[in-house]
Amino acid sequence: MSWSRIISGLVAIAVALGMIIFGGWWFTVGMGVIVYLGQQEYFQLARTKGIAPAAKTTLALSQVILVVAALAPDLVDAIFTLAGTLICFYLLFQPKLATIADIASSILGLFYGGYLPSYWIRLRVGLEAQLQTPQTVIDKISLGNYWDISWINPLSWPPSLTFTLLGFCCIWAADIGAYFVGKFFGRIRLSEISPKKTVEGAVFGVVGSMVVATVGSWYLGWPGLPGTGAALGLVVGIASLLGDLTESMMKRDAGVKDSGQLIPGHGGILDRTDSYVFTAPLIYYFFTLLLPLLNT
Repeated sequence: MSWSRIISGLVAIAVALGMIIFGGWWFTVGMGVIVYLGQQEYFQLARTKGIAPAAKTTLALSQVILVVAALAPDLVDAIFTLAGTLICFYLLFQPKLATIADIASSILGLFYGGYLPSYWIRLRVGLEAQLQTPQTVIDKISLGNYWDISWINPLSWPPSLTFTLLGFCCIWAADIGAYFVGKFFGRIRLSEISPKKTVEGAVFGVVGSMVVATVGSWYLGWPGLPGTGAALGLVVGIASLLGDLTESMMKRDAGVKDSGQLIPGHGGILDRTDSYVFTAPLIYYFFTLLLPLLNT
């Protein structure tokens, strides 16, 4: 592993932790930047196939979805539907007749690059917004809201912070475990989509996610231990792997090794965030639907 990869990875983790801890508009704006850069890379992959997506319109509407996720998360699904409709209407009036591929790539860009990541904002920011007025949420840009938290006692943290941090830790465990075990001990190729991935790495990545989730659930005192935490870790580990393979499939079809060169030693934004896309709604609904049912 190169030093550039190690340093870039540590910086990325530090930035992610800062976003998660401060939450509010810090998290929302940070996610907005990541989504914007990731969608730029996605649309560049589409263009290499001769596709002409509605990139600018999709980029703008995705940012609207993220803001709505912070202020009024219950409206995100409605905004997503309207955004998809507007993209199709926009493509109707282009000088060049849009193709099915143009429409499909634009809608996928909205779904994959905007709607699914919005679940992270719904989890970290939206859960708090549901209990507050919009003005209170807007005021969260002030750092003064965070000095009263007892950082040495995770049990006193806001649920939105605990849930988001645990979700990220499960993904980190899956990614790091799969990388190191696959690199040094992997022998059986997992898929032709990504030749470097191995069965050994994939299994250890999922196990690593399950261990982190189980420990976290035990510390937080969830009902149904240890099955509850293990189930979360299993779902996150598998979804993280499938998200990675999905992005690899798009890169393979586009004929490129990396989605970009923004992050030294890692490639592009999509190369580092592909594990977070499909895991976002699963983690959100686990904490907002399944866990409350177990507590009743």
